[in-house]
Amino acid sequence: MEILWFLIAVGLLVAVIGPFVRRRRVGIHQVAPGSPDAADPDTYGFVRQEELDVRLPGPDQDLLDVLDVVQATQDWRAAAQLLAGTPKEGEVRWQRVQAFAGAASLELQQKPGAGGSWLRAWRSESPKDAGAAQVHAEFLVQQAWRSSSAGTDEFRIILEEARSVCGDAALLAPGDPVPYITELAVARGLNYTHEQFDQVWLKVIDRAPQHMGAHLAALHYWCEKWHGSREEADHFATTAAARAPQGSLLAALPLFAVFEHIPDVVLVQDFHRTAVVSKAVEGALFAVHAARPDDPMLAHVRHLLVLFLVRSERWAEAMNQLVRVDGHVGAVPWTLSGDPAAEYTVYRNLAVAGYEANGGSPATLLR
Repeated sequence: MEILWFLIAVGLLVAVIGPFVRRRRVGIHQVAPGSPDAADPDTYGFVRQEELDVRLPGPDQDLLDVLDVVQATQDWRAAAQLLAGTPKEGEVRWQRVQAFAGAASLELQQKPGAGGSWLRAWRSESPKDAGAAQVHAEFLVQQAWRSSSAGTDEFRIILEEARSVCGDAALLAPGDPVPYITELAVARGLNYTHEQFDQVWLKVIDRAPQHMGAHLAALHYWCEKWHGSREEADHFATTAAARAPQGSLLAALPLFAVFEHIPDVVLVQDFHRTAVVSKAVEGALFAVHAARPDDPMLAHVRHLLVLFLVRSERWAEAMNQLVRVDGHVGAVPWTLSGDPAAEYTVYRNLAVAGYEANGGSPATLLR
């Protein structure tokens, strides 16, 4: 618990030195809301930028209702009840753990010294609650990346504590993959060897072999900028996609691998129309069409498709994704920006402009 109080002090420092700097710029200039190039969201039934929800990639009304209650009352019991009723083997539990942890982390950032008090109370008042331990571990991971620089002593201290809490959470819920999925992020930050990482990964797939969120977490480790290479990340993604059963969104994993390795400066003309990118996009489109409409990871894939389809000038296909995800923008690639809603709106405006320039209109848009 000491680390929670340590993070309060860190929150004070972060409030002074400024917002978190995003990892990579997407290379497209923002369009001012009053500009002639800006799309009127009402024309297509889109949500206005200031009303976009940055907390989640897609709708989860039960979670949003509970978050509102918890943050308004600072009482953790509604969160505990929701997680207790969320099946441990699916994607939804992982997303809800991330959302609760993110909410506490953001509160601490906005109100240093006071924000996130409900999580501290939850852990202290219900130490045997597996959900509380899982949220606490994920909170520490998010704090490490948000409030400190990779490789620093502060960063390692927080992630070491996160690893310890992951162990506690695993003991409280032996069959739940969530503690080990969280440890995948710890492994990346603490420089686990490939053998150490594989040991954690085996525990994940023993419990949830088709877990899309887990595969995305593991993919980060294998990327060139961390502990793998472009080839290793591609191998991991394509192998998972090839083994994916019918209807699994794992078929979209190669697109995430391509995204992770987009160079900061693209030297190849029409890079987003190359065979490698096109193949990954087609795989993701296939996965989206074959997936269950209620798959909780579907919005994640659709959001990334928006970016690639806009950059490829595939306007109608981009619009078909936008009408299905609009309203929620808490997903990659938008969350890599300091202002996810603004970043998303830029691409939405570009999609509308390209769609209408090629004869599209609200009347011709399939929903």
